[in-house]
Amino acid sequence: MQFTETLAPQFLTSMNSKNQLHRTRPWPGLLLPASAGPKTTTTTVMTTTFTSFGDANCMEQLLVHCANAIESNDATLAQQILWVLNNTAPPDGDSNQRLTSGFLRALIARAARNGSCKMLAAVAASNYDINIAPQILHTHRFSIIELASFVDLTPWHRFGFTAANATILEAVEGYSVVHIVDLSSTHCMQIPTLIDAIANRSVDALPPLVKLTVAHVVEEDGQVPPPPRMLDDISYEELGLKLVSFARSRNVALKFQVVRSSYKDGFSSLIDHLRVQKLLFKENSEALVINCHMMLHYISEEAQLPTALIHDPNNLFDPSALISHRTMFLKALRGLDPTVVVLVEEDADLTASDLVARLRSAFNYLWIPYDTMETFLPKGSKQREWYEADIFWKIENVIAQEGEQRVERVEPKGRWVQRMRSASFRGIGFGEEAVTEVKAMLDEHAAGWGLKKEEEDHLVLTWKGHNVVFATAWLPC
Repeated sequence: MQFTETLAPQFLTSMNSKNQLHRTRPWPGLLLPASAGPKTTTTTVMTTTFTSFGDANCMEQLLVHCANAIESNDATLAQQILWVLNNTAPPDGDSNQRLTSGFLRALIARAARNGSCKMLAAVAASNYDINIAPQILHTHRFSIIELASFVDLTPWHRFGFTAANATILEAVEGYSVVHIVDLSSTHCMQIPTLIDAIANRSVDALPPLVKLTVAHVVEEDGQVPPPPRMLDDISYEELGLKLVSFARSRNVALKFQVVRSSYKDGFSSLIDHLRVQKLLFKENSEALVINCHMMLHYISEEAQLPTALIHDPNNLFDPSALISHRTMFLKALRGLDPTVVVLVEEDADLTASDLVARLRSAFNYLWIPYDTMETFLPKGSKQREWYEADIFWKIENVIAQEGEQRVERVEPKGRWVQRMRSASFRGIGFGEEAVTEVKAMLDEHAAGWGLKKEEEDHLVLTWKGHNVVFATAWLPC
């Protein structure tokens, strides 16, 4: 990225090994496995634990048993399993041990709110320091250059940037004004490369005027909801000035606008703003691009009564009236008649209301960032700390939080496709140019990364054959 220079299972060894025996770290105040008593469930769990640690499924099963114990308020069983996990999944171990350690911390955080398990959580937290990762994430804010470098470490975000930019360039060909609405979790890190591409395509012609609208995610009281803000104390206005300056250096006129809005109500104030803009500039030859990069999953997918019906005293409950903010947002987007909508999201399902189902899905997806980390970040590096802190925060949000505080509500590609079609959008494929550019970008990273095309030529980023992130493009029907 050209933004101010450059923008840039293996599981644990057997418990029978000598090294592992010396790693045992009993928690003060917690029972050791030998004192578990005759309870069948506990005995079964402990026997399974000490005889099959080499099995990748064992870590997941232990976490599931622990989650069930916490949910059923069984502090005795929970403390037995927590003891085992504490001694077999150190936070400085291999990738799968660190992944399990993250889930262990999240379960302890959840236990802190759960009946008789509160005391268990208090004792465990005092000996395990479960707040280390969140503290790192909250205390470190990135500068623009740091964030650009951080984002560029893996294709996790670059894949979506590259695929989206190629599709946007093709969609806006011939327009004199291009209005980009950037709903991104990476604070406009995609935009400099897009501006550069627009400039390169306009060598023999006047570049289009680019209008960039971004959503500043805040609540009515001015508080910033989760996830934690990644940028340092730079405001969006300052960021906009830097982008305008960069665009000017590439002979592209850029207008930057910030709209205060919140995902909690489906970005309703942003939608209202765009509706007004559409009325004001309906006579202009203006392309409207909606660029959604790993932001829409923060909008709640849970069905509820629309606000107008909630406050209607004559309203009789009708189940068919239930609708989610996520669905309302997509339908509102369709009403804007955009030139193109690009949707990039992680390909996982973290929306189950049942804790165990959510834990299983998260565990079988979030091993990927830990595994990829081994290929590009050395142990002990600051960037590795920040990267793991980001994953820790996500794990804790998925496992320990509920209600409005649980914002990591990622849905798989198939469900998003269904949502887009229901909102009267039709998918369009990514062209050969987009595919070529994505492949060239992947060549800069580790060999485990891959690319595949699925139905309607949607693109999917893979790691060792497992789906990671998908990119889709849509037109109004």
